[in-house]
Amino acid sequence: MLQIKTFTFNAFSENTYVLYDDTRQGVIIDPGCYDHREQQELTRFIADEKLQIVQLLNTHGHIDHVLGNAFVKRTCNVKLYIHPQDEATLRAVQVYAPSYGVAGYEAAEPDGYLNEGDQVTFGDTTLEVLFVPGHAPGHIAFYHPEQKICIAGDVLFRGSIGRTDLPGGDFDTLIRSIRSKLFPLGDAVTVYPGHGPETTIGQEKKYNPFLQG
Repeated sequence: MLQIKTFTFNAFSENTYVLYDDTRQGVIIDPGCYDHREQQELTRFIADEKLQIVQLLNTHGHIDHVLGNAFVKRTCNVKLYIHPQDEATLRAVQVYAPSYGVAGYEAAEPDGYLNEGDQVTFGDTTLEVLFVPGHAPGHIAFYHPEQKICIAGDVLFRGSIGRTDLPGGDFDTLIRSIRSKLFPLGDAVTVYPGHGPETTIGQEKKYNPFLQG
């Protein structure tokens, strides 16, 4: 059975996810851990649960989701995977991080790429990769069909959507991604977003003001 541990890290209140199953193998998605306390919180959980982290995944390359990339790569000895169209987004963080007050950002190179239709496997678990641009040009989400779970990054939030005013963002593209890639997963699917509490597809279809009509 897939289990999900959520951490809320850094000044942006970003959700970092550790996914693992009964084999104790797991992956980390969007490590936002920045300072020593946050790094220790993550590594303590991994140690306490006796997990073997086998991959590091980024839904996209914005600063709040990648602050811990280098730390996780180094401490867990894993490779980093991102969509090829968001590599430029990731590389840009090193340039603008100081303007966000993040002086100690350590860049990490991607080791491989994930595209629509690819699968991520660990232990007994398989995640499907969905291409959902709009918030970022190479944004992806990870879907577990057996338990109807989607790790969606900054695409869809409870009552809101990802912002589209950053470089590479586009409102119409984001709405199309949500309607064409997330809605067909079904109303019962639980969405774990990059910020804030989880929600369901059905909840957002019915109440999200950006998705009415």
